[in-house]
Amino acid sequence: MSRTNALVVEAPPGAGKTTRVPRALLDLPEVRGEIVVLEPRRLAAKMAARRVAEEMGERVGETVGFAVRFEEASSARTRIRFVTEGVLLRRAQQDPTLSNVGAVILDEFHERHVHADVALALVRHLQRTTRPDLRVIVMSATLDAEPVSAFLGCARLRSEGRSYAVTIEHQDKEDDRPLSTQVAAAVRRATRDSAGDVLVFLPGAFEIKATIEACASVARDHDLSLLPLYGELSPEEQERAIKRSDRRKVVVSTNVAESSLTIDGVTTVIDSGLVKRAGFAPWSGLPTLRVEKASRASLAQRTGRAGRTRDGHCVRLFTKADEAVRAAHETPELLRVDLTQTLLELASSGLQHLEWLDAPLPASVARANELLFRLGGLDASGAVTALGREMARLPVHPRLGRIAIEAATRGVADDGTLAAAILGERDFFGGKQGFERSGRAATQRSDVMARIDVYRGVEASRFSSGSMRASELDAGAVLAVQRAHRQLRGLVRDRGAESHEPEVDVMISVLAGFVDRVARRVRDRALALGGGGSAELSPQSSVREAPLMVAVLAEQRPGTALVRIASAIEPEWLIDVCPDRIEERKRCVVSSTSERVMQISQLVYDGLVLEESTTPMAAGPLATDALVVAALAKGARSFAPPDELDALLSRARFAREVDGSMPELGDDAVRAALVAMCEGATTLGEVRAGSLVHSLRATLGASAGKLERLAPERVTLAAGRSVKVNYEPGKPPWIASRLQDFFGMKRTPAVGDGRVPLVVHLLAPNQRAVQVTSDLEGFWTKHYPEIRKQLARRYPRHAWPESV
Repeated sequence: MSRTNALVVEAPPGAGKTTRVPRALLDLPEVRGEIVVLEPRRLAAKMAARRVAEEMGERVGETVGFAVRFEEASSARTRIRFVTEGVLLRRAQQDPTLSNVGAVILDEFHERHVHADVALALVRHLQRTTRPDLRVIVMSATLDAEPVSAFLGCARLRSEGRSYAVTIEHQDKEDDRPLSTQVAAAVRRATRDSAGDVLVFLPGAFEIKATIEACASVARDHDLSLLPLYGELSPEEQERAIKRSDRRKVVVSTNVAESSLTIDGVTTVIDSGLVKRAGFAPWSGLPTLRVEKASRASLAQRTGRAGRTRDGHCVRLFTKADEAVRAAHETPELLRVDLTQTLLELASSGLQHLEWLDAPLPASVARANELLFRLGGLDASGAVTALGREMARLPVHPRLGRIAIEAATRGVADDGTLAAAILGERDFFGGKQGFERSGRAATQRSDVMARIDVYRGVEASRFSSGSMRASELDAGAVLAVQRAHRQLRGLVRDRGAESHEPEVDVMISVLAGFVDRVARRVRDRALALGGGGSAELSPQSSVREAPLMVAVLAEQRPGTALVRIASAIEPEWLIDVCPDRIEERKRCVVSSTSERVMQISQLVYDGLVLEESTTPMAAGPLATDALVVAALAKGARSFAPPDELDALLSRARFAREVDGSMPELGDDAVRAALVAMCEGATTLGEVRAGSLVHSLRATLGASAGKLERLAPERVTLAAGRSVKVNYEPGKPPWIASRLQDFFGMKRTPAVGDGRVPLVVHLLAPNQRAVQVTSDLEGFWTKHYPEIRKQLARRYPRHAWPESV
């Protein structure tokens, strides 16, 4: 390491990487400044610091210290500092070159936490720019080391360590029993068939507690110590699980015991094959933990814990077939978690353009940057704002940081930071909601305030277990909120005058953190979402009546989302918090009932109508446009006597066919005539009172007379009868009348200035055609004599002269 600034170290579990390597660097004169060791979990960082300090004959906080969320033990003398991964980036915000750091060790890098990838990219950037002297070591037992060494351009050091053979036992088939029951049976067999301590791997504290209860009878029968091990335990409880004991023990642990920590005396591992993996809620982007199947690399890590001091045995509570289809390694968190907080921290450190071992997905980056812009953390150019720097200073998701900062400006920092802590931790309400817990009236305005009310009640009881049981709260979640609140409260101070409406100001602060999650009640529990889409409000929500709300936390379901935590808002709050997103729209429509032109004024936020008013509109261009749209939607024929408009258009079309100089009367002319009729009107009734046919004729101007000559509406027959001329597309014009009306007419009537003979329908007294012809002269000589005989016999009372 003295000849290079980077190294990848591979060594099996328990080989001493975590404790030996930092001490070795401490003795190198080339390494000046602190040696920062990044651990994937708080418990691992604290226990490793204690172990190294103990080996050096010191107390934690002297040469060796640690810094994790909620806790720190260090001094001016500290040279080796074990930290959780996010601490390094927050340190870089204050000291971009890490000027007081001589070496960075990334322990258990195979877990690929997002902050480990960020730290790797950060130190590589510093090595290539301002800190070529900065050393970095990447360590793991099951790492795919080749890509990392290529990224760093360094050598790999592999140590086989000292380990013993471990036999592996799988289940023959899937076991449907509860996990705690399976573990209890496996512990009973292990304590009967082998010596040494037992280490059980489970995904989380809930499963650990259930398993310890299930193993109680086994412990009594075999005089075992049942010891939990997870991050929320006290230091004394954690130490008890790790240290050797005169009594045989069963340590029931999360994956914190998978790496970094070695529990001496373990010869049997019972592995559930499950892990709580970091993810994020698609709705809010807030971090989540989901129980998933561990990778094969993690299984190997766990198995290795049984072979530290002698031959061991590993019981895997799943089948070989299950194991075979699991991922070989962990997918980097950088590719599967929300990046909003990470990108804000990088932006505030001036590190937006790092080179990555595995680059984050462009879509994830774009989504995170868009949210940061909405929260005010980035400006339109992507540069971090003063508000963004404040948010980055807080160890919470930017949404929650925005809530805390907004609350401080409104003089409600204590409740605002509590709201952020409540939303950032596991919900302590469980299944029931605020209106069932808080003691207020059933209809409330905010599920967040309901939780604050309940928390304050428990706080007043000094967090007594009896008070939490009486309120049916998850005690672990309540205490997690207490820790988070204490930390945030220490970082955020009121900067505004004392609030006169503290509840309102807290609710406005919640809105500030969820400006992209505004919803409007459509009916009952149905919600319309800003930006499009819909959701359903949970039946357990306290927000029973508010027309507008923030949908804070929701569960995605096929085709919709179920909003579990909501908080009412008022339209003026949006104007206050994000005025740039408010749009005032005005439009004119014609009422379907009164047929009057009305102006609709809307206040719109992200496509949601916040307020709406409707007033009658005076005559003018906008009213005309609205009437035209409505008239055309109803159809032009609604504004003319039946068939009159079609008759005029047909005549005009025929006239134009005869004389191409005639103006065209088509859809454009009809629209123009309707527009003219709508001008100065405010109702469709006024338009209807006009004459569309007359208006169209007026558009013909001097050609109106020509239309009458070329395509007259009617023609007069010899007997003096006037009949309508029919002009149909694709057919010659025609008329129909009784045969007697044509007596005395030798020539066929014609239109088109006499150029187009009409087709004549000659009707019998029963109004049925006896002949259709356009040659009357030929009809009288060729066909009439025979037809006359037939008609005379059928209609003897009518006169049927031989000569007409």
